[in-house]
Amino acid sequence: MTSSPDAQQPTRRPALYWASGVCAAALVLIPGWMLIGNPAVLRGHPLLPAILVTAAVVGLLWGVLLWRRRHSAARRSPARSVGAWAARVAVLALVAALAWLNPFAYQASGAGLSAGISLSESPTALTMKPAGAAATRGLVFIPGARVEARAYADILRPAAEAGVLVVILKTPLNLSLLDGNQARGAMVEHPGIATWAVGGHSLGGVSASSFALENQDVTGLLLYASYPLDSLRDRRDLQVLSVSGSEDGLSTPAKIDASRELLPLNATFVEVRGGNHAFFGDYGAQPGDGEPSVSRDDARKQIGEATAAFLEQLKG
Repeated sequence: MTSSPDAQQPTRRPALYWASGVCAAALVLIPGWMLIGNPAVLRGHPLLPAILVTAAVVGLLWGVLLWRRRHSAARRSPARSVGAWAARVAVLALVAALAWLNPFAYQASGAGLSAGISLSESPTALTMKPAGAAATRGLVFIPGARVEARAYADILRPAAEAGVLVVILKTPLNLSLLDGNQARGAMVEHPGIATWAVGGHSLGGVSASSFALENQDVTGLLLYASYPLDSLRDRRDLQVLSVSGSEDGLSTPAKIDASRELLPLNATFVEVRGGNHAFFGDYGAQPGDGEPSVSRDDARKQIGEATAAFLEQLKG
């Protein structure tokens, strides 16, 4: 007895089936690449690893389901087919967004912490405490977009050595705008600090500026290659230090100069000659940045000294 011609031919898989396979694979491979290949993912805020693990599990389950249905051919109406294609395009867009969120990881500079500073870490912050007498001044620092919090420990070390408590936030998805009030939690955890400043690099400085505008108990604002979106001119009691680089290709000198109109009249501006955007942290080069004409060590020294001097003179 011979089988019919139809039974001898394998089931032809529609294009939508293969598109589903691509989506399932992407949901597994991209999160896996980020979780395994970038140590900054697991060292950062727990939200990103949680989303990546969830995406990978969904991708695995989807792949298993596709395998179990490999011999069946589902028929869809034109409207359902359009909806199914749109859903798969949305999945690929989500995967692309996750890949974009892959953070800039800390690259050790060799500076290290002095013996007089203790470094503690929680799921949402890095804290540097000076040795000796309890600190009375504190800084909550907000990283730039997609930059690991640890990348700012070395450049803020002089502030901790000067007796300032430094809290570097780990922001959700490494995007500070997702939690504009996160600095408040850090301040509440340290009730012994009488004088608080907030600061940040790039997008982190934007968030710090907004927080300072809305919280009158903030005495100082530290901006690294950054500027506010809203005017702080009426915060006459707010002391501001803006540090920028002359070769910054992102927060350009023109943008920093324009920010003078948004800051209190007594704001202090320091320009690091030859410095660029990525010199305000230890995370390597950044796309779109300018070419530096000074060494990273020299720039870090200038930034660190200006920061420590600013924080030491803050008045509560």
